[in-house]
Order: sequence, then C-alpha cells, then structure tokens
Amino acid sequence: MRNILKFAFIVAMLAFGSVCKAQNVEEIIESLKKEYAPDARVAVWEVKASKDGEKWILSGKMDCASNKRVLLEEMERQGVAYVDRIQLLDEGWAMVRVSVASMRTQGRHAAEMATQALMGTPIRVLEKAGEWYRVQTPDNYIAYIPSSLITMKTAKQLSAWRNARRVVVTAYQSVVLDSPSNAAGVVSDLVLGNILEYKSCDNEWTEIVIPDGRVGFVKNTDIADLDEWSQQKFDAELIINTAKRMLGTGYLWGGTSTKLADCSGLTKVCYFANAIILQRDASQQALTGTRIKADEWESKAKKGDLLFWGTKSGRVTHVGLYIADGMYIHCSGMVKCNSLDSRSQLFLNTPFLSISRIDGNVDTRGIVAVRSHPWYF
Repeated sequence: MRNILKFAFIVAMLAFGSVCKAQNVEEIIESLKKEYAPDARVAVWEVKASKDGEKWILSGKMDCASNKRVLLEEMERQGVAYVDRIQLLDEGWAMVRVSVASMRTQGRHAAEMATQALMGTPIRVLEKAGEWYRVQTPDNYIAYIPSSLITMKTAKQLSAWRNARRVVVTAYQSVVLDSPSNAAGVVSDLVLGNILEYKSCDNEWTEIVIPDGRVGFVKNTDIADLDEWSQQKFDAELIINTAKRMLGTGYLWGGTSTKLADCSGLTKVCYFANAIILQRDASQQALTGTRIKADEWESKAKKGDLLFWGTKSGRVTHVGLYIADGMYIHCSGMVKCNSLDSRSQLFLNTPFLSISRIDGNVDTRGIVAVRSHPWYF
C-alpha cells in the first residue's frame, strides 16, 4: 500500500511539474511580448507553444529577428527544450503606386480600414495573403494592402530609388499628364506628399516616373525637390496652414490624405508637409514629444502642439492641432476649428487630457524626420 501511494505521489508531482512548466513557457512568451512587442499595431508577435514529448514546439509568426532571438535565448536560459518553428516574416519591399492606397485590418475589402499610404511610400512586405499583402509602413504601422495598389521592389531597386533624384508633391492636389499639351491625358491624380522620381524638366513642367514605371508630366509649381524639401526646419505656420487648407474636408476613419482623413490622419498629413513622420494613431502620438498638462494650455500651449482628448478614465481617442488663443483645428465629422476656452461658443465639452510638443523633439521616439528615415534616404 505504501509503495502504491508513493508511486501515485510521484506521478502527481510529475504531472504538476509538467503543468508548471507549461505555465512557465507561456508566461515567458507573454512576458517578453509585453516588453518587446506590446503594441500589435506596430509589431507582430504571434507565438504559440505546444508540448510534444519532452520538447516544446514554438510556432507562429514574428516580424523582428532580434525579438525572436531574445525569445529563444530566454528559452535556453530557462532550460526549456524547444523546437523552433516560428516563421520570421520578410517578403522584401514594395512601393505604393496610386495617389492614396487604403489599407485594412485584414486581407479583404470588407475589413475595417486601418490606415492609408501615399504614392511613393516605401513599405516593408511581411507576407503574402492571397491577393493581399501584409505590410509595414514607415511609421511601423502594420496592415493589409491589395496587391494591385503596390509594385514590388528588390533591395537593389529600393537602394537605387533612395539614391535617385526625386520630387515631392507640395500642392494640395495635382495630376500627372501624359503630355503637357494634353490636359485630358491624365496618367494619375496626385495629393500632397506623393513622391515621384525625377526624369527631366523645362520652365513649366517636370517629367517624372511613377513607382510602377509610368511616365508623365507634373507642373513645376506643384512639386519640390525631395532632398531640399526634407531639409526644412520645424515650421508651425506651415503645419497649421496645411490643416487650414483642409477646412471643410470630410472625416474618413483610417484616412491619411488631403482627400479625406481621420483626426490623427490630419495631424500626420500636416506634419508630413513639414517632412516629419508622426505615429499613426492618436493614442500613439500622445506618448511622443514633450508632455504638457491639459490645464496648463493657457500659459504653455504653442502653435503646432498636439492636443488630446478622450474618456474620463484617460484613454486617448482624439487629437487636434493648437493654433493660438485657445483655438485649435481638428477633424471631427469634418476639419474645423474649435476652442479650449469654456467661455467660447466654439468650446466642446469633451475630457481634455494632455498636450504633446513635437517642436524640439524631432528624431526622438515616434517622431522621425523624413531625412533621417533609412527607407527614404
């Protein structure tokens, strides 16, 4: 009887140890995910663990080689016997070939729109999903884009593009014509921020190449040399004037262009006009720059600062741009102006949470100058 009880105790302890081990492996995965890839909007950490005999099978997908290395090294440090079947996502590079490309949360047209990318935006291709690609934009945002809206690029081709002479569209909207003399011969529409490869120019027109190889002509007054444009200094006037040019423009969830935008899309458009790349969503933008308390707006807010609103619990849901004297511009229903002053008729009674100053913080976390981004230069 004593031997039977002893055997049962050993079996129970082994089973308990196996359960603890399983919990430990899962805890390792989740703990490291929270540290290295806490935001699924900008990182892929889709790892699962399953037991196979004495070993653990690690499967799933990751987008970052260094994150994968951290995970495997920690497994070894913890003495976990494992088999690595984690897929590291990397399908090369691509470039947006239309003026504004809509991207979705899943690889289907009926899925929620997540964001947009502009013509000439270099994007990292993570994986192919049927007629869609899962990609990452220069602000690290991850979404799905139809294959018809991009053109694939090798690393060599992307390097050649970075070293080529390029122009950026500075007009609110424009067009590429097949000939300067043919106003009806539209090759493509253009919006503020589109990037094109330079071919030649005369006094009025510049011949350009669209990322997919199409050739056409753009008015010189609608574009600027990308190298020169990327060297501009912080310009709050330019940022606010860009927003004012969009007054009355409708709201589009996921929009990030002068055609239509959401609240954080508007701030991205305006800052990109100043050659600065902001994070995609308001909740991400709120974590960047110099933080200023909301109740200090009268004494400390400056033109171009980002203003954030949200819930009473402190969750950020909206962003706008400070102008002056309590006035700000934002996209809510449409691009419009309102006031922080509770005495104003333009005051909106929504919990005002914080202010973030981008000026003086370019090239800090989440705020990148185009000239500093390795995908562009």
